[in-house]
Amino acid sequence: QVRLIESGGELGRAGGSLSLSCAGSGRTFSGYIMPWFPRPPGKEREFVAAISWRGGSTDYADSVKGRFTISRDNAKNTVYLQMNSLKPEDTAVYYCAAGGTMSRRYYSYDYWGQGTQVTVSS
Repeated sequence: QVRLIESGGELGRAGGSLSLSCAGSGRTFSGYIMPWFPRPPGKEREFVAAISWRGGSTDYADSVKGRFTISRDNAKNTVYLQMNSLKPEDTAVYYCAAGGTMSRRYYSYDYWGQGTQVTVSS
């Protein structure tokens, strides 16, 4: 069992930056692929970024490429999402997850956090 807790969500401004964290506990954190899936208001969860268990491989959705950076510190059991050049359409509840396969499909992941709200004003 892996427990995930997101933090860092808050009100931001368009063009600004926010940094999200996802702290993990339980089973070996470093063995999991870790993605971020925001869920915009009234929409389904959508993939934005994922990172391999050692951090050597990353994947980004086109909508965030060049603006968001995913990273992880396995010694701290934490994965991060640095969000730059924010846009109002980035507004969503951001969820981190953990699983064994790098995928853009939310159902590929076994463990989920409770989410953290990001709101971007124009």
